[in-house]
Amino acid sequence: MHLYSRQILLDGWDLDAQEKLKLSNVLIVGCGGIGCSAAELLARAGVGQITLIDADTIEISNLQRQMAFTEADLGFYKAEVLAKRLKSINPHIQVKSIVAKLDVSNAAELIAPQDVVLDGCDNFATRYTVNAQCKQLNVPLISASAIGFQGQLFMVEGDSACYECLFPKEQQANEDLRCADSGVLATTPNVMASLQAHHALLYLGLNVSPLKQKLLLWDGLSMKQRILGFAQDENCPICQAR
Repeated sequence: MHLYSRQILLDGWDLDAQEKLKLSNVLIVGCGGIGCSAAELLARAGVGQITLIDADTIEISNLQRQMAFTEADLGFYKAEVLAKRLKSINPHIQVKSIVAKLDVSNAAELIAPQDVVLDGCDNFATRYTVNAQCKQLNVPLISASAIGFQGQLFMVEGDSACYECLFPKEQQANEDLRCADSGVLATTPNVMASLQAHHALLYLGLNVSPLKQKLLLWDGLSMKQRILGFAQDENCPICQAR
């Protein structure tokens, strides 16, 4: 009670909302700049079970923006180091780490038991796989991305438009659009991670989905934020399949 007291004091957020968090399962895809911060915020807030999946090890360039890691962690697996940190922050939750890449061979098994999936990965192939499986299994998806000074955030839920409606696969095949190739300011992924975690808490605790079928665009140079509505693509193969 004392750990979560500042949340329970909120108007509209009570013991029932906190209990919903405790009973929630969340999968975080990618333990990089977005995944690190989002996972820590959810752990501090009291999300009951967090599953982390990432195949990468920690490199020196990660320390500029990936808040969970220090120089002593170089060479170790991101998912395992992050899981250990989350357990030290909040021993009252369950944390599971998976050192693997999410793909078509394991996506359904990982996504099916979740209450929401948070995608913060850095490649299009994984994003499309996560989107397709979440849509097929009717598991809500909150997807965040960050590059340079800019970030994007949106939610796929129920019968809403999906990631492929918004970004058709044939138009998004350029894997060079990653932080490793284009650069990113240290703060950009952490801003988007905070927004992503905030939306997840609203959904899990209050059943609120402010970004369902809406795209949030954040510009770190101008400090401007826009929210755009978008429609389901009648020709989207993912939505048609479902």
